[in-house]
Amino acid sequence: MITYPKLSSSSPLHQTEKTLLRMLRSALKRIHEKWKSYRHRFVPWVVLNLSKNEKTLRQVTERSKDKLVPDEEVSQTLLKLFGVLLRSQWATQEQLRAAQAHFLRHVTRQEDRGESFPVCGVEAMLHCLGFCVDRKPSTLPSAGTGVFVTKGFVPKGTTVAMYPGTVYQANEPILLQSIRNPFVFRCIDGILIDGNDKGISKMVFKSCSGRDRIGPFPVSDTSWLTPSPQNPLAVGQYVNNCSNNWPANVCYQEYDVPDTFPLELRQYLPNVNYSQESQRPLRCVVLVSLRDITAGEELFSNYYTVVH
Repeated sequence: MITYPKLSSSSPLHQTEKTLLRMLRSALKRIHEKWKSYRHRFVPWVVLNLSKNEKTLRQVTERSKDKLVPDEEVSQTLLKLFGVLLRSQWATQEQLRAAQAHFLRHVTRQEDRGESFPVCGVEAMLHCLGFCVDRKPSTLPSAGTGVFVTKGFVPKGTTVAMYPGTVYQANEPILLQSIRNPFVFRCIDGILIDGNDKGISKMVFKSCSGRDRIGPFPVSDTSWLTPSPQNPLAVGQYVNNCSNNWPANVCYQEYDVPDTFPLELRQYLPNVNYSQESQRPLRCVVLVSLRDITAGEELFSNYYTVVH
């Protein structure tokens, strides 16, 4: 029979075991806290809990029926805000590209020649939309960051945010980017939007955005990858899912950018196609208010499910 010497509580091996146990407990605690935050954007977890949270679902029969407001209204909101952003940029830089000058002369003839414009995205949003949204710690327990209406008033049926990120068609690879990524949004038709602003997702977006420039003109906005996006709507990936205790006040709506969308304003779109060969219109996802929302309220979204 083999016998082993007893270890005293002060022996080096015993102390090592205690240290390892403390490290293990600490690691498990960090994983648990991370999961509590992650699950609020983790689609499989949401799907498995739908039966417990029926109020979080919005049923649609097909993609065209997910529209709370017409695409034309979404376009009008984006054109209005992006036009103010462009004019603000021009006012602070004292120079303008030739193609931009043509566009600016057109809109200036229509409205407010000589008017001073706000100098940042948040001010521009308040100026032309009547409200501001921003990221702050969520009121939802353990949910991390959320999105709040910080100023003004949001009427029902208003485009209140955009879901930024790289757009993947259903047959395009996203495995590596999706690992430990809670920001992958799935559209009704299987298109995916990766809204992660860190790691490999960030590098992919910046690479695709640089690839798609048309001469001196960018056709997408990379500033949403920073703490200060020039398009203040581009914070939709941080809107948390609703629950029975925190009902939804916004919903997702898919929006394909029309071919007529001005080139000068595409620099503010926070989305880019993963594949340069994609023949489909650029897919964007906006969040639309389900009711009137006042300053101080956090935005909570619901998921739609396709019924046949």
